Amino acid sequence: MSPTNDIARSIATARTYLAEHPDEARYTDSPASAVVEDGLRCRVEGPHGFALSTDMPSGVGGNATGPSPGWVARAAQAACDATVIAMRAAELGITLQRLEVVVDGESDDRGLLGMDDGIPAGPFSSRIQVRISADGVDPATLRDLVLWADEHSPVSDAFRRAVPTSVELDTSG
Repeated sequence: MSPTNDIARSIATARTYLAEHPDEARYTDSPASAVVEDGLRCRVEGPHGFALSTDMPSGVGGNATGPSPGWVARAAQAACDATVIAMRAAELGITLQRLEVVVDGESDDRGLLGMDDGIPAGPFSSRIQVRISADGVDPATLRDLVLWADEHSPVSDAFRRAVPTSVELDTSG
């Protein structure tokens, strides 16, 4: 059995289960815990021992020993969109020959550095470029697939929608 069939079957099973148990569809996401290790380098840990490190460019005091948190956010969006595109393709029985998702954007570091309160700290815009092909599948079908997947990508959704956020502070050391 191909991975496409395995993915489609898993999605169908999950949908059936959640239709029968809707109270289990909503949950608390697993936390990501960041600790500053040295200068601006952070080690971020999550479930199952997963970890990654970030750093900032030398121009703002980092040592450039890892990607910036902003790049990690773009990477998360690219990976999430690619994953949901692949999931949807599997559901539709489409075997992809190529799938590449590139995310970039435009930012202004004056917002990050607090130089002008009128300039946001985050990006002004984001652009998602998708390169996709599948033998025997017309471009309109691939376009619909990509647009559906992008609308259902949790990371893209979080970037498009104002997600309520709270900050809790513990100064006990």
